[in-house]
Amino acid sequence: MEAYHKPDHATLQTLKDIANRLRISSIKATTAAGSGHPSSCCSMAEIMSVLFFHVMKYKPEDPRNPSNDRFVLSKGHAAPVLYAAWAEAGFLKENELLTLRKLDSILEGHPVPKQPFVDVATGSLGQGLGAACGMAYTGKYFDKASYRVYCVLGDGEVSEGSVWEAMAFASYYKLDNLVAILDINRLGQSEPTPLQHKMEVYKSRCEAFGWNAIVVDGHSVEELCKAFYPCKKKPLAVIAKTFKGHGILDISDKESWHGKPLSKDIAEKAIKNLENEIQSNKKLKPQYPVEDAPSVDICNITMDPPTYKCGDKIATRKAYGTALVKLGNANARVIAMDGDTKNSTFSELFKKSHPKRYIECFIAEQNMVSVAVGCATRNRTIAFASTFATFFSRAYDQIRMAAISESNINLCGSHCGVSIGEDGPSQMGLEDLAMFRAIPTATVFYPSDAVSTENAVRLAAQTKGICFIRTSRPENEVLYENNEHFQIGQAKVVLKNTNDEITLIGAGVTLHEALAAAKALQKEQINVRVIDPFTIKPLDAKTIRNNAIETGKNILTVEDHYYEGGIGEAVMAAVSDEPGIAVHRLAVSCVPRSGKPVELLKLFKIDKDAIVDTVKRILNRV
Repeated sequence: MEAYHKPDHATLQTLKDIANRLRISSIKATTAAGSGHPSSCCSMAEIMSVLFFHVMKYKPEDPRNPSNDRFVLSKGHAAPVLYAAWAEAGFLKENELLTLRKLDSILEGHPVPKQPFVDVATGSLGQGLGAACGMAYTGKYFDKASYRVYCVLGDGEVSEGSVWEAMAFASYYKLDNLVAILDINRLGQSEPTPLQHKMEVYKSRCEAFGWNAIVVDGHSVEELCKAFYPCKKKPLAVIAKTFKGHGILDISDKESWHGKPLSKDIAEKAIKNLENEIQSNKKLKPQYPVEDAPSVDICNITMDPPTYKCGDKIATRKAYGTALVKLGNANARVIAMDGDTKNSTFSELFKKSHPKRYIECFIAEQNMVSVAVGCATRNRTIAFASTFATFFSRAYDQIRMAAISESNINLCGSHCGVSIGEDGPSQMGLEDLAMFRAIPTATVFYPSDAVSTENAVRLAAQTKGICFIRTSRPENEVLYENNEHFQIGQAKVVLKNTNDEITLIGAGVTLHEALAAAKALQKEQINVRVIDPFTIKPLDAKTIRNNAIETGKNILTVEDHYYEGGIGEAVMAAVSDEPGIAVHRLAVSCVPRSGKPVELLKLFKIDKDAIVDTVKRILNRV
């Protein structure tokens, strides 16, 4: 253990006083709001006092300084005590705390990044530690800086599997700049937690995952001060035995007080008792950090243009890997991660070219997304994470929270649809478009050839929010010249005649099936127009509407995705304000099965022959 210098008596007393002031502020704020979690705040008051005013190094006036220590409140419902700490540090005014949960206040019920001192949104439990892992990995391996990352978790959320994914990740990568503080206050929302105060069990579990672990009295500032001086080479878990509502005699360690503000009379009594415990109003200033985080530029990202030949066959999943390498060549802050599918998603190409900027996350997709979010905080990296499209469904809550975090991360889902073939339905991404279309900050790319895939990767790196790139397993022809210009929300009309009778819209493998169908239909004197949407969100409604009007107001969408939430529904929404347009749809109608790709496309009627038959039926040419 590093040399530990016990704080003098005056400092210890001041830390105790600060803890009680944090309790008072939390009680006042939640009582004024008429909602909130004062009991959860009170159990961690000493933890916050010691962290913010004795351990952490940061500039209170500059919360997002890149050299500051990071703090993640994974138990986001205890937000009022976080706000109280920043008021104690001088960043917020005391009277601002009384605006908690009001419509015109930045102090929301759970932490969000509109607050300058918050990097990631929390509140959906079990995700903070994964984001903290991303921050710590960035600090140790990319920034090579001295800042540390602290994450407070509640004992209730430790039941989440994502917490243990993060624990395993941190241990594997020896993130000795990461500290997890477990606030073991015994009580969950509706009943006691599974382990209650079995502190040695928590300790054993953390140690089994490769962490240094220490059990402390979470209400002893002296024990807490000492706990944060660990030996190196491993992440540290400080397991703090606390009591929910500690400091409030009427509710301490009692059930049924989760998420309930104190009534005015109970609050006044509690505040008076706490004020009697405070010996002085002395303040403590945090120590400033060492300014050793490097300057980073992730703007104006460019990359070399594609180098393909029209007609050559290449899978868009491979083009993704090729593009990622180029992007990494262009900017040293481009990083990639994968969930042990890198030889299928082709992110392995990035690993071979830029091994120090590749993170293997193994089969832990929830944690992978959280790590990506953490890596991207404070604009330190441009993060790309990939796996099979279907496996992002496991991490959907992390993706949803990434949007609330205002995160800029890029996700690539390969092996979409029945066109992957024999592996069967468990491996087929058939819900992913619906998933990502529902994310408010998402841009959804669905490139149909190698050239458009490379452009999707470039544009994703330049775009704020959640970017999802859907790639396919089959090798398909290159359709576009290398100098073709692509924009988000701009579709491509890839086939057009003056007397077209219907507009076909496909993407990925179904765009190629639509082009093959158009060729077959032309032999029967039926001309059709074919559109490649490129981005499904935002969808180029203007191009689709205009071409539909020019082709008899008939549209046929064809997609390797379930009917619900896919391209067809996106197109229907886009043309809903134009009277008379009829949208016909072909999509996967039920849970599929194993088979050869050509067989499955035929079985679910999304192949060339099905398109030909459907067009004839719509046009009464049967």
